[in-house]
Amino acid sequence: MRESTSFKVIRVVGLTLLTLFTLAPLYVMIVSGLKPLSDVQGAFSWIPSHVTVQPFVDIWHTIPLARYFTNSVIVSLSAAAFSVLIAIFASYAVSRWDFRGKRLFQITVLSTQMFPGILFLLPLYLIFVNIGQATGFALQGSRIGLIITYLTFSLPFSIWMLVSYFDTIPRGLDEAAKVDGAGPMRTLWSVVVPAAKPGIVAVGIYSFMTAWGETLFASVMTNDSSKTLAIGLREYSTQISVYWNQVMAASLVVSVPVVVGFLLLQRYLVQGLTAGAVK
Repeated sequence: MRESTSFKVIRVVGLTLLTLFTLAPLYVMIVSGLKPLSDVQGAFSWIPSHVTVQPFVDIWHTIPLARYFTNSVIVSLSAAAFSVLIAIFASYAVSRWDFRGKRLFQITVLSTQMFPGILFLLPLYLIFVNIGQATGFALQGSRIGLIITYLTFSLPFSIWMLVSYFDTIPRGLDEAAKVDGAGPMRTLWSVVVPAAKPGIVAVGIYSFMTAWGETLFASVMTNDSSKTLAIGLREYSTQISVYWNQVMAASLVVSVPVVVGFLLLQRYLVQGLTAGAVK
């Protein structure tokens, strides 16, 4: 069906406005990150009169950004890895076998997504504190405690999404592997997991991004040694002033891992999110 001229004009105008709406904040961040602090605190100008890369150098010294960056990478990658690993086993069992309580398990996993995160903040905090007092192993204020916290939110959705994806993989592959002498574990890792790569990548990206930008639990469950980027960026604001140029520069720097990872894996992400939608 041939498009009308008016529809083409409306589409071009709409896409242009949407693109400008998306790129304008990014441009402001880049420009502000390349300005001296005095220029940023003054009247905003779209074209900077003084360009400097000093804010991108100062961000590492004004606050311990490298430590916060390291904490975020360790916590996010660990939460994503454990979420994917556990979700693979749980989803494979739900998808391939019938067992008592299967329907209840699926409903319970999905129902956890209905509750706001703040509802679990105080219970998790008290549990971690009591475990630390009883065992001497401090979870509150540690990376391990934060990883466990993020697993409680990313894991249910990861299981639900992988179950839908595993259901789209023909059971005939499992039966063919069984005929060749493969057991359940070998079938899972040699047949099902390679076929489910897009779904697994999508789950990993979701879990990583959930942990990378989370602020609510990170503000309570961390201390100075385990603080993540999402919380650490607030330290550019002091009682005297706000280093806006460094805030913008640091925001650009910490966005690089997520943007690069998304661009490299977006093909798998789209396939993983849409494969289980239609059976």
